Amino acid sequence: MIFSTLEHILTHISFSVVSIVILIHLIILLVDEFIELYDSSEKGMIITFFCITGLLITRWIYLKHLPISDLYESLIFLSWGFSIIHMVPYFKKHQNLLGVITAPSTFFTQGFATSDFLTDMHQSEILVPALQSQWLMMHVSMMILGYAALLCGSLLSVALLVIRFRKVIRIIEKSNNLLKDSFSFGEIQYMTERSNFLRNISFFSFRNYYRFQLIQQLDNWGYRILSIGFIFLTIGILSGAVWANETWGSYWNWDPKETWAFITWVIFAIYLHTRTNQNFEGFNSAIVASIGFLIIWICYFGVNLLGIGLHSYGSFTLTSN
Repeated sequence: MIFSTLEHILTHISFSVVSIVILIHLIILLVDEFIELYDSSEKGMIITFFCITGLLITRWIYLKHLPISDLYESLIFLSWGFSIIHMVPYFKKHQNLLGVITAPSTFFTQGFATSDFLTDMHQSEILVPALQSQWLMMHVSMMILGYAALLCGSLLSVALLVIRFRKVIRIIEKSNNLLKDSFSFGEIQYMTERSNFLRNISFFSFRNYYRFQLIQQLDNWGYRILSIGFIFLTIGILSGAVWANETWGSYWNWDPKETWAFITWVIFAIYLHTRTNQNFEGFNSAIVASIGFLIIWICYFGVNLLGIGLHSYGSFTLTSN
């Protein structure tokens, strides 16, 4: 009873705090920079991290196994993974930008985990025989941490594409307006537009420089985070293959979950290959990572909705094989 109450309190505190963090980021987006707000959002994510950590430890103590055996627990662990990415010291100087991604990700995953859809999973359950293995912690934790890193890295790539597409659209609009004005008002009007352009060229160069810097930073951060996620995913797949051989007598069964995990691995292997090729670096590799974002959700969540195959333990209703 005490553990259940403590879990309930920690869940609501972490969800409330991350909601406030998102509100702070929205205020920062609409208003000029406030150092105090940046500091508050960072402290909020720190509180969220420790609350989710306490939640996982509490559930671990009274379940006597790492809480990653069903969809509810894996979503909580996934939100913990998002908060860990925010806490990694390596990304300290880019904390504010990462918070724009990690805070909403934590909010939505934890929000769904605590929704009415998964109410039945909140109670403790005895592990089915196939999950009573020392490989549970290794395999599932590596897969979920890999999902968390890959999702964050993919969102950085999506942000890169949005900035690039906005830049292209603006260039096309300006070109069309310039052509329209030159045909409408003749050569004099064209020369006027040209002189105005030359006067403002330093301003546009200034904006383009920082836009270019932001694109480069998004590309570099995304590459680093996706590389870490790919390593976790690879370890998770390999440990899962060993576990499958011990449990089912075969390293690979082409189960729906296994198949989509392999597809996810291939997509991000392609990303890493294109990212190291200078001809495809940046925009093209970001497209691959954006496709990977959808593939991850199909692998992690979509297959679980079906509740079929050897990995049906993570579906809405626990089943035994």
